[in-house]
Amino acid sequence: MESYDVVVIGGSAAGVTAALSARRNYPSKSILIIRKEENVLIPCSIPYIIGTVGESMKSLIMVDHMMPNHKIETKIAEVSKIEKEQKHIILGDGEAIGYERLVVATGSVPAIPPLPGKDLKNVCTIVKDVSYLEAMIEKLGKAQSLCVIGCGFIGVEIAEECRKRFSNLKISMVEMQRNCLQLVYDAEYCRLAEEKLRAANIELILDEKVEALVGNETVSAVKLQSGKTIPADIVIIGIGTKANVGLAEECGLEFGPTKGIQVNRYMQTSDNNIFACGDCAEKVSFFDQSPTALKLASIASTEARIAGANLFSKRQVCSGVFGAFATVLGNTAFAAAGLTETQALEKGYHVETGEFESPDSHPGCMPGSGTLKVKLIFEAGSKRILGGQAVGSFSAGELVNTISACIRHKMTVDDIITFQIGTHPILTASPITYQLVNAAELAYAKMIA
Repeated sequence: MESYDVVVIGGSAAGVTAALSARRNYPSKSILIIRKEENVLIPCSIPYIIGTVGESMKSLIMVDHMMPNHKIETKIAEVSKIEKEQKHIILGDGEAIGYERLVVATGSVPAIPPLPGKDLKNVCTIVKDVSYLEAMIEKLGKAQSLCVIGCGFIGVEIAEECRKRFSNLKISMVEMQRNCLQLVYDAEYCRLAEEKLRAANIELILDEKVEALVGNETVSAVKLQSGKTIPADIVIIGIGTKANVGLAEECGLEFGPTKGIQVNRYMQTSDNNIFACGDCAEKVSFFDQSPTALKLASIASTEARIAGANLFSKRQVCSGVFGAFATVLGNTAFAAAGLTETQALEKGYHVETGEFESPDSHPGCMPGSGTLKVKLIFEAGSKRILGGQAVGSFSAGELVNTISACIRHKMTVDDIITFQIGTHPILTASPITYQLVNAAELAYAKMIA
């Protein structure tokens, strides 16, 4: 039986990053990645294969090209069983592979609600499978009407990319929340996103639940609880994902409240020789250590780095997770990190906010200049930053990472006001009108009023 020091199950964001982290931390160890997909899609780029990128094969993680440079072996196979007492895994063809440490990075699968009609033809989900997605795109090309269920990131990006490619397609979206993207942004930013979607001729049906999918073999309509029926000859369900934990469940690993594989702060499971990271692993909130079902490729990569570092020696810890998000609708970027004002209030925080808008270059007449609006949320008593949102120019995508760093290091409003920034006329806002600092200063003014 072949054996390795480290075996990683999964070849996407978490699996690849865990293997690379293991190599950097333990240069002499033998490492194997096993994945079942021949072609591994870049998870966050899946919507963009419909329109912007144009095809699946242009949006791949090049695992087999990357790993040899790091002396990491790869194998395309499906793992059928983990035998943790014997410290080996069994592949679909019966081959056994031994390990000293195992990393489970099996990701997630689409969450599908128990709707009548969910098994009708032309009812699709966002599966991380090239052939499935190519078939879905082919169906979209023949369709006249599309209904997207769910107005989170998956839903809005899919809808807009379908509009780019299929200009004559009638597109509607159904969301049970009052606003689209409501779990990520405060209401005023959600409404801006909705304006962008409507401007793309996408119908939004908000604060409404789906009761059933209707059709004879093939879907033809979406029936809502209000009694309204939406014609649709193709439906895409994009309400989120759930942890892919079949292997872990079968071998008896412990699970957490959100049905992910239970891990400690070192990403170690209930078996000391097995680690888990990414969408399949249980998570707790950075703010209060409560269970959270948050699933992002960026979180998966962070957890994977921690898991890889801790395989043979405890070197790093996970202090909990919070979301750092970004998307583009029309030509407008939407980004957020941490808690929204609404979420902070729901958790019992007394908050103060600051908001500031200015050009992202100086002067604002610089070629390519845009406007960026930033909102920061602070706990009033401790002055600690809890979250932030940005909308406008594409510089929001990187500014939100700065906000994320501020949250991670529990920076206060004073820290941000006195933040040492680098500015340049073409690259950033003026040091006088730098959005992050000014938003903090305006929040501070409320605290001392």
